[in-house]
Amino acid sequence: MSHELRTPLNAMVGWVHLLRTGELDAATTERALETVEKNVRAQTQIIDDILDVSRIIRGSLTLSFQRVDLSAVLHHVVESLRPAAQTKGIELSTGLEPAGGEMIAGEDIGGEVIGDPDRLQQVAWNLLANAVKFTPRGGSVEVRLKRRGDDLCLEVTDSGEGIAPEFLPHVFERFRQADGSASRVHGGLGLGLAIVRHLVELQGGTVTAESAGKGQGSRFTVTLPAAPTASPEPAETAAGESPDALPLAGLRLLVVDDDLDTCEAMSLLLSRSGARVAIASSVPEALAALERSRPDVLVADIGMPGEDGYSLIRQVRTREIGRKDSLPAVALTAYARPEDRERALAAGFQEHLPKPVDAAELTAVLAGLAGRR
Repeated sequence: MSHELRTPLNAMVGWVHLLRTGELDAATTERALETVEKNVRAQTQIIDDILDVSRIIRGSLTLSFQRVDLSAVLHHVVESLRPAAQTKGIELSTGLEPAGGEMIAGEDIGGEVIGDPDRLQQVAWNLLANAVKFTPRGGSVEVRLKRRGDDLCLEVTDSGEGIAPEFLPHVFERFRQADGSASRVHGGLGLGLAIVRHLVELQGGTVTAESAGKGQGSRFTVTLPAAPTASPEPAETAAGESPDALPLAGLRLLVVDDDLDTCEAMSLLLSRSGARVAIASSVPEALAALERSRPDVLVADIGMPGEDGYSLIRQVRTREIGRKDSLPAVALTAYARPEDRERALAAGFQEHLPKPVDAAELTAVLAGLAGRR
């Protein structure tokens, strides 16, 4: 674990040191920034996996169940990993198998399950990312979604390294890797498949692994109960679409965070999407800013010295008593557990986003809270 946590940090520190010299040309600077961003995402994934396993061990992992279009989830995951597959020259294909059994490549099968959309996406991403990771250059990865009676079956098949027969029974165990030596080719904590198994079982499904042996590729199959057929809902109209080119054009935002680096980055990021951003570094500063001018959306950190974000939102809601409208508010915080989300929403926030936040996701949430499509 120490090795996997420190490796991304080493790359980030090295490139930041080179950036500080100011001697890098434009191409190398771009490469440095891409490397730092890639390692930030890797570090975030490691932390998320560790936290998920901790919740699993404590029995505190919670899911939010709803109807989920599994084909839409798979499409999003496939497209997000397609660049990684193309970099390795891996053929990444999707397909369905209709009732007759004949596979038709490049199409999607309709079908919904009752589950947590974020956790189902995590399951699909872990399986597909593993397939790409362990498939050598020039290989192939295939994703299928099949209907089998009352179940939907997701299959991820690769032509990669395969799984030795003696390791196959242990493939879903925590911290288990086929090669755990210091000379191993592939990194990782050995948590991804353990998390997949637990998430699938929590949603009433099963997951299995098959392989003919080393060098023979592998197949992972997730089986989930299909959701009961639902009555179609009326389609939404496109009325009220904003004509502005920028998604947050003219939107007034108040960002509250005691970390000035975060405030500055958020201000620049949101300003580029057209927003007008004011910042505050504490609860008293935020309340004073709200007295001067009411923003369209409040974005607040939770963990701050003195008074925290919960105190801020409670005071905001108290001051709104008697008003017909309430200020939309987002908790943007490193407190990312499901119980933290529940506490934030109960305190008065409309949305809860864990740090580090994806820029597109943040923009979409802010636009939605402001009533824009």
